Amino acid sequence: MNKQELSKETEEIIAVVGLGYVGLPLAIEFSKHYEVIGFDVNEEKIKSIKMSKYTSDEVSLEELMATTIDFTSNEADLQRATVYIVAVPTDIDAQMEPDLSHLRSASTIVGRNIKKGGCVVYESTVYPGCTEEVCIPIIEQESGFKAIEDFSFGYSPERIVPGKGNKKLTQINKIVSGCDEKTTQKLYNLYDTIIEADLHVASSVKVAEAAKVVENTQRDLNISLMNELAILFDKLNIKTHDVIEAAGTKWNFQKLYPGLVGGHCISIDPYYLLHKSYSVGYSPEVIKSGRRVNNKMPQFIADKQVQLLSAVGKSPENKKVLVIGITFKEDVSDIRNSKVVDLIKALEGHHMKVEVLDSEADKGWVEKKTGIQLIDAPGSDYDAIIFAVPHQRYRERQFSYYLAMFRDDPVFIDLKGIFRKEKLAD
Repeated sequence: MNKQELSKETEEIIAVVGLGYVGLPLAIEFSKHYEVIGFDVNEEKIKSIKMSKYTSDEVSLEELMATTIDFTSNEADLQRATVYIVAVPTDIDAQMEPDLSHLRSASTIVGRNIKKGGCVVYESTVYPGCTEEVCIPIIEQESGFKAIEDFSFGYSPERIVPGKGNKKLTQINKIVSGCDEKTTQKLYNLYDTIIEADLHVASSVKVAEAAKVVENTQRDLNISLMNELAILFDKLNIKTHDVIEAAGTKWNFQKLYPGLVGGHCISIDPYYLLHKSYSVGYSPEVIKSGRRVNNKMPQFIADKQVQLLSAVGKSPENKKVLVIGITFKEDVSDIRNSKVVDLIKALEGHHMKVEVLDSEADKGWVEKKTGIQLIDAPGSDYDAIIFAVPHQRYRERQFSYYLAMFRDDPVFIDLKGIFRKEKLAD
């Protein structure tokens, strides 16, 4: 693609629909170059953002206070836009099927307000074909327009990396795709104004959609292999991290590690690919197997806790366990689909008394969503500690800090191997 210069004064008005962990930082970056409308149906969120009280891992208070974005929950304000970027959540339901409710709602809102000649870009994770099969027909129905003839569309999957110190969206390679060559060029030019990294032009919208779900499905499968090996090596009385360190001396071995797979991407996206696979009559065994392995890890860890307690002569019933970290990964506040929640429930299923500590998660939000009450500070009478999520505050502590929390015969499970070279006792 050839770069074509665009200016804030003479070109597009961009509406970002959905101001979550993807949409809000995207809107802020575009507002440095274009007039931007930031839309969300959540009126309380809009009020919080306008008052500079909204907090997230991706956007700072200083950025919120400095931005010129027109934040609104009034969909009529979207009629001024020429480009609509949809960045709403795409989760799964209780049956592990894609939940497209937010995507359908956003498409309906855009369809009611888009003008002839407008362009719609989806960043939400979907299965291959979803944009053209689900979203665009909704816009056509609501607007009375015909795609490509009256409005254009494209897909540019989000690649936000949650967590403090990680790359910002401007530093991450970006995929762009359009319904035709003209639209692809337009989107390339738009994103080129904010992306410092490389832009990749996908050959079609479906290819871009597939690329996004494959990125995270591959990671899910890689982790599932290491989780399965961890289960095997536990039975063989071998330390998994020692095996990885040894195997890692070969030049082409990738050092991947076992862990709890949660969050809003890796644990979700494979189900979108599975859904599409089933719809065309194919049942992918490897993807299904990876999901099964990763989903059973919380129970495996809880059962291992019982085994270790029994080894030091303790029955698990009423034993006091501290779980450190409840978010889906380190250095984020997000608890969506956190498998630590499943681990806590599995421990409680063994009748253990579980206390949970997390320096990043919001106490009120955790209790509202999970029913789990976070403690303010750890005690000093635990039978076991599970070091689940190594937030920076916790991994910077000396191991002696954790040893002081035990009453006797300590059992310490370190899921990420932060203290794997330390000894519980001489």
